Amino acid sequence: MNGNSRDAAGNTARRPNVRRKTIYDVARLAGASPTAVSAVLNGSWRKRRISEALAERILKIAEDEGYSRNMQASALRRERSHLIGMLVPKYDNRYFGAIAEGFEAMARARDLFPIITCTLRDPRLELEAARAMIAHQVDCLVACGATDPDRITRICQASGVRSLNLDLPGKLAPSVISDNRGGAQALTAAILQGLRAAGKPLAPLLFVGGRAHDHNTAERIAGFRAAHADAGLAAPPELTLAAGYAPEKAEAAIAAFVAGGRNLPPGVFVNSTITLEGVVRWLKANDAYDTRAAHLGCFDWDPLASVLSENLLMVRQDVPAMLAALFALIDSGESRAAIIDLPTRFAGGG
Repeated sequence: MNGNSRDAAGNTARRPNVRRKTIYDVARLAGASPTAVSAVLNGSWRKRRISEALAERILKIAEDEGYSRNMQASALRRERSHLIGMLVPKYDNRYFGAIAEGFEAMARARDLFPIITCTLRDPRLELEAARAMIAHQVDCLVACGATDPDRITRICQASGVRSLNLDLPGKLAPSVISDNRGGAQALTAAILQGLRAAGKPLAPLLFVGGRAHDHNTAERIAGFRAAHADAGLAAPPELTLAAGYAPEKAEAAIAAFVAGGRNLPPGVFVNSTITLEGVVRWLKANDAYDTRAAHLGCFDWDPLASVLSENLLMVRQDVPAMLAALFALIDSGESRAAIIDLPTRFAGGG
């Protein structure tokens, strides 16, 4: 596993002399019996015909109160289900598709049955899916690209379920991610080098796609700016269009940029293949910008991209290595919050 492990920043220490919440505290606050609370927290509430509304109330109170079951005692009270869950944000690009496919194969090789659901980057759906998987007694839940991984971890902790993060990191559970900053810095430098090789004036690039508050996008923006600094260039904030991943948002962001009287730079850093669809769609619709002459870089990979532009560079995230690191953590039982960064690599279109 060629990655670097580092402690996750921001871990909070338990305050001394604060009494830990018990199952009886949760029961009192929920207006339910300790038996009902126990059934909800161990996932057997449906069999006991407890209403979904009461189950959700108990889980919310357990989460808010920081109640965490004793994991050793829990293991003694129930058998393992051999179910392992994963939340993924999207199915519409090769990256998340490859993660889902590889996750299923590696889980089955361990005699685990994988359950995967798509949450569409919707925080409400993420929590709903996490609670449903806990109710079906998954032994472990992997949050892939979750908008709030720590909240999912807290829900899992309240029910005695292991959780891990993939693609986007959290502060409360082990996380496996790509080296977003290093990959973005290398990709930006390669785009700038392409401009030099083509004899074009060296100028700041445009950054399109993603959400600036997300860890991965923030790290890629940092790498993007670092590469500009290495080249002796400034990267003005107005050249960063982090308006979301959806193709239509990329189109709208570029259209607004140009409508504001700005000239489109000769090189563009695109934050995913989903965003690339919108960027290429806009370029094709505007004769003022020849896609064959455009110098594009994409932090994502798809073999079909080779037909889009001869000047397209792509960074490929190492999904097999990420999944190997994830299952190494699962196999070891590791639960300490740490982040494993794995390097990216350049990939051709074929």
